[in-house]
Amino acid sequence: MDTGTILKLIAGLVLLVGGAEALVRGSSGLAARAGLSQLVIGLTVVAFGTSSPEMAVSLSAAVKGKSDLALGNVVGSNIFNVLFILGLCAAVTPLAVSRQLIRLDVPIMVGVSLLALLFGWDGRISRPEGVFLVMGLILYVAVLLRLGRQAGPAEGFPPRARPDPVGLQVVLVLSGLALLGLGSRWLVSGAVSIARGFGLSELIIGLTIVAAGTSLPEVASSVMATLRGQRDIAVGNVVGSNIFNILGVLGLSAVIAPAGIRVVKPALTFDLPIMSAVAFACLPIFFTGHRIARWEGWLFLFYYVAYTAFLVLDAQDHDAAPVLGRFLLTFVIPLTVITLGVVVARHRRAHRHRGVVP
Repeated sequence: MDTGTILKLIAGLVLLVGGAEALVRGSSGLAARAGLSQLVIGLTVVAFGTSSPEMAVSLSAAVKGKSDLALGNVVGSNIFNVLFILGLCAAVTPLAVSRQLIRLDVPIMVGVSLLALLFGWDGRISRPEGVFLVMGLILYVAVLLRLGRQAGPAEGFPPRARPDPVGLQVVLVLSGLALLGLGSRWLVSGAVSIARGFGLSELIIGLTIVAAGTSLPEVASSVMATLRGQRDIAVGNVVGSNIFNILGVLGLSAVIAPAGIRVVKPALTFDLPIMSAVAFACLPIFFTGHRIARWEGWLFLFYYVAYTAFLVLDAQDHDAAPVLGRFLLTFVIPLTVITLGVVVARHRRAHRHRGVVP
């Protein structure tokens, strides 16, 4: 692996982040002018815009027949989004969760995660299944836009985009798309070269370096929204990105790939179940507490570190990898059960103190 490969990888990441920033700024400003609510902007424009690096990278990989990289990017990004980004934001400050997220969007995130696992059960996500996923995205966006019109306009979001002229916002959108296209080509090329140089599989590279790199826009957007007190945007960005990654990115990748998206056994038996379990773990946290507490954020961060450690150890055939893998698979269910028990107990205590029977 030469210096040129490393520079190409870094340049690709920089272009992806810069392109996503331009795309989010321009498109969110246009959406705010159209009178959409903060939550809907977070779930659609910001979420889809920050997921555009995943789209660019996975589509580029799918066209080249590198389906392991395309799949690993989606699965790794979704795990990263929930465990790292939500965990980091909640560790900074507890996150309030809106009723729409609880009743509609988080259950949809869980449902599409399980659907991806189901579609991949035979070892391949076919073109018809990809079309089905894309149609689901179109339906989801239509529902969100209808709800967004009913909720009213976004007050003051995004603060820096409103003053921009419409022409500038359009230029930002177009330039963002151009940067994403170039950055994705460089990133895929550099990532594949690194995988070959270290003897790593394209799936592992997709789950780690590419997934974390393409998720940098989500990190920046959610953390900044959290610091600004726009917590609907922070949480909606993550949930919307995960839904878009499966329905849009994975769906389109399966449609354009020469033979659909191959799902290798490690992804089927470990990574896809982990992605589904992580999505499911959000349900008890969101449902009864209506918030993500700091300790829950730190728990998510710890889990992401453990998951990444397993990927590294497994790639090196370390003796500790099987033990850590079994720990992770058996840890997800207790995590969900313990969290559910704690938030339900807290919820019931709060109701009793108010003299309300839950």
